[in-house]
Amino acid sequence: MITFLTTVFSILLLTEFILGNFANGFIVLVNCIDWVKRRKVAFVDQILTVLAISRMGLLWVIEMNWIVTMFNAASYSLEVFIVGNIVWIVSNHFSIWLVISLSVFYLLKIVSFSSVLFFYFKKRVNRVIFILLLGSLPSLAFHLVKASTDESVWKNECSGNVTWKTKWNDIVRQSNMTVFIISNFIPFTMSLISFLLLIFSLWKHFKKMKMNGKEPQDLSTKVHIRAMQTMTSFLLLYTSYFVTVIISIWNSEMLKNESFFHVCQILLALYPSSHSFFLILGNKKLKEVFLSLLWQ
Repeated sequence: MITFLTTVFSILLLTEFILGNFANGFIVLVNCIDWVKRRKVAFVDQILTVLAISRMGLLWVIEMNWIVTMFNAASYSLEVFIVGNIVWIVSNHFSIWLVISLSVFYLLKIVSFSSVLFFYFKKRVNRVIFILLLGSLPSLAFHLVKASTDESVWKNECSGNVTWKTKWNDIVRQSNMTVFIISNFIPFTMSLISFLLLIFSLWKHFKKMKMNGKEPQDLSTKVHIRAMQTMTSFLLLYTSYFVTVIISIWNSEMLKNESFFHVCQILLALYPSSHSFFLILGNKKLKEVFLSLLWQ
């Protein structure tokens, strides 16, 4: 039975889905058009494009999960769940690691520290990002293998035994939560460290400008603040996304409550949909095209 509250939640989730696909699709479209015109694309635009595609994948998984659960629960077979879970794992992995790459890119491009190692990384920022993404692939491979193994064992050995099914579900739930926390803790910590280093760099810049008797309203200050705004929005939105996933895995029985299920879906969709607007406003090229589009 569809209640008024269900209708409100459904409208909110659908709005997030539409706006999120619009923002991410906008990023992909603008960068692709720019690539066709110039025959080349900036490295940061490459990161933003792939990030936008991964977030569209997240939004589609969340939306399809909601549609199947609400309107056609009978079709939510094990095969459908496995496919959806694999798409979610891949999209979630690249969604966070590409944001971390963006944070590291901003850090190395904006901040200047009197360190030989930092200067070495700064001169090779593209290579650093590539190695960072390459180093994250074993984590993705392990997560995919584990997910496939869990579902195949559940299907072949536990489906006919209620007791074993319950025990296995508890084991899988706890292991999934552990894997999710470990695989997301490292990149999240890296993003937090990048954010703190940006704050420290901005403080040093303010101190230097004050010693020289100048107002700290130069280009460097604006670049620092713009990058910090983008990273702050990510840290806040991803924290809510992270906590929601953990709660959903830890207590899956609560998802049977319709209102709780809707709230979880809305919080999950909030991160990949709204943060993309912060990325647009934090990027000069995307912001100009976006404001021009709104004006027209």
